[in-house]
Amino acid sequence: MRAIDTNVLVRLLARDDARQTVAAERFIAQGAWVPLLALAETIWVLDSVYSLPPSSLARAVELLLDHKQLVLQDHAVVESALRHFRARPSLGFSDCLILAIAHAAGHSPLGTFDKNLARATGAERIA
Repeated sequence: MRAIDTNVLVRLLARDDARQTVAAERFIAQGAWVPLLALAETIWVLDSVYSLPPSSLARAVELLLDHKQLVLQDHAVVESALRHFRARPSLGFSDCLILAIAHAAGHSPLGTFDKNLARATGAERIA
């Protein structure tokens, strides 16, 4: 199966360049795999560059989870991260994803200096 990177995902979601959007859709038509790093970068771009609110970021992740042609790496981990993010959007999707990856791998608690993240289940503040 083919794989795609961040800029392809951004084109598929933002649809802000007609030529690249069509090319991206054509590339994924037979299916494509999405690495977790590309997903995290995509959500960061949508937040930082496109200034989407947390509800729109969550919807973007949901669209990717449900996409017929895309296979997300560690689908269950992404679903878990999305649940965390919806419950506490102030954490940011990347931190929710890191927490979900650590939990799924059996590595808990997740040590952090981030006071907000440290309040999440499965995380611990390093003093």
